[in-house]
Amino acid sequence: MLEAVDADVSGHIHDSSLGSLHSSGLRGAFGDSDRAYHKLLLPDETYQLTLGVVDPADTEIFQALVNALVLEGDRIELSHGELHVEQFESLNTTQAELLDEAGSKDNPTIEMSFETATCIEEADEITTMFPHRGAVFSSLLGKWNRSAPEELEVDLSREAIEANVIEKPDARTYDTHSVLVNRVKNEDGETRNIFRQGFTGDCAYEFKRASESVENAVSALGMFAEYSGVGSAVARGCGKVSTEVKD
Repeated sequence: MLEAVDADVSGHIHDSSLGSLHSSGLRGAFGDSDRAYHKLLLPDETYQLTLGVVDPADTEIFQALVNALVLEGDRIELSHGELHVEQFESLNTTQAELLDEAGSKDNPTIEMSFETATCIEEADEITTMFPHRGAVFSSLLGKWNRSAPEELEVDLSREAIEANVIEKPDARTYDTHSVLVNRVKNEDGETRNIFRQGFTGDCAYEFKRASESVENAVSALGMFAEYSGVGSAVARGCGKVSTEVKD
C-alpha cells in the first residue's frame, strides 16, 4: 500500500538499516484457515494495528501511511473481501521529550508488557527467550542511538544496565513462541520459511543503587519501546510492547 502512494518512501523503509518501521500486525480474534501460515479474519470482528516510526524521515513516512490507510482509501483488499479502516489515531513525541519525561520520575519502576513474540538475537541465530534486562535494554539502546540526533545519543553500557536494573517477570503471563516472519526462495526455487523464536509476558524493571542518569536513560528506553518495538522482525509483527513508567 505504501509503494502505491509513495514509492520513494516505501523503498526507503525497505532499504533502511534502522529497522525504522514497527508493525504489531493485526490484533484480534481469528478463525481457522485452510491455507498454511494464514489467518482467517472474521466479518464481525474489530482488529487493531499499531505502527511505530522511529526514522529521521518520520514525517514523510507518517504522511505516506496516512495517505495509504486513510486519505487515498480506507479499505484494504483481501483475498476474499476487504478490511475497512474505521478509526485512525496518532501520537507523536521526540526523544528529547522522552528523556524529559523520564527525568520527572522519582524512583521509577518500568512495567512492560511484551504483547507479541519478542525475538532478541544476541548471537548468530541464538535468541534470548526471556525478558532479561541486558537483552531488552541493549536492543532498545541500539535502536535509539541509530535513530536519535547525535546530541541525544545515550551513552550506556550493558554492564551498567545489568548492574543497576532488576527484572521481575510475571511467571503467570510468560510464554515462548516460534513465529513465521518471512518466506523466501532458495537457489533451487524452493520456498523456505524463516522463523524467529521469542517470548511474551509482563515484566517489571526496578533499579538498585542506580545513578539518576542510568534511571533516566533506561526509563526513556522503556518508553521508546512502544514506538520502536523490541528485538528483530518488528516490521513483521514481532516485539510489540506497551510500557508504563511509575514513580
